[in-house]
Amino acid sequence: MERRAHTRDVAWWGRAQSPIRDVEREWIDTSLDWLTGEFGDERLRGTVVLPTNEFFPGIYRGTRGDIRAVLGRLCAHMGIDPARIELEHLESESEPDMGDHVPLTWHSQGAAGHHRVRDGRSIIGVQDEQAAEPMALVATIAHELGHVLLLADGRISSSRKDHEPLTDLLTVFFGVGIFGANAAFEYAQHDRGYRTTRLGYLTEPMFGYALARYAWLRGETEPAWARYLDTNPRAFLKRGLRYLAG
Repeated sequence: MERRAHTRDVAWWGRAQSPIRDVEREWIDTSLDWLTGEFGDERLRGTVVLPTNEFFPGIYRGTRGDIRAVLGRLCAHMGIDPARIELEHLESESEPDMGDHVPLTWHSQGAAGHHRVRDGRSIIGVQDEQAAEPMALVATIAHELGHVLLLADGRISSSRKDHEPLTDLLTVFFGVGIFGANAAFEYAQHDRGYRTTRLGYLTEPMFGYALARYAWLRGETEPAWARYLDTNPRAFLKRGLRYLAG
């Protein structure tokens, strides 16, 4: 008897679908291969940083001293001499005036820090408001340290069109991708509306697939560190692993 094909048959008998577009997948695959060539297999198979006391011990209060402590730990993990880094504290951007508008919807997007080179040292600027969100703070500092490794060390030029998303991807390669993935999209609801915030240059699906490809390159089919991901990026990671298992 002839069996009529249904859409769900693709999931049963065909290859699992990628959670991102082909052009995004190909860019991530190629870029992770390039990062492996630049930094080596030992770095690829290095420690994955987790949001635990093991990696960030002590009580976190969000002070400037706490920010500097996070910077020091990430410098040590990423192999960067902290003497090369000067930290600048940026004033927080003010939120829109709520006034009498009900409900209020506010969208925020982009980076929360900056990097530039002065007299041979990398100046990293971080907004003070990031200190209230340790997950976003780690993601931001790791991204800016990525600029040190890519731009300041001359591996790429700032004229390269994809240098910002490539820097996000470097944080995945260096084992800090959990923080960027969890901070990529935030939704907060209140009695007058809601606020959504985008941090970084990769979307949640792209972070999820990038982490899947990272795990696959490391030979991890069920990475234990995946449990530290938020629901959405963890789902995209699992879809990515199913696709790569092909």
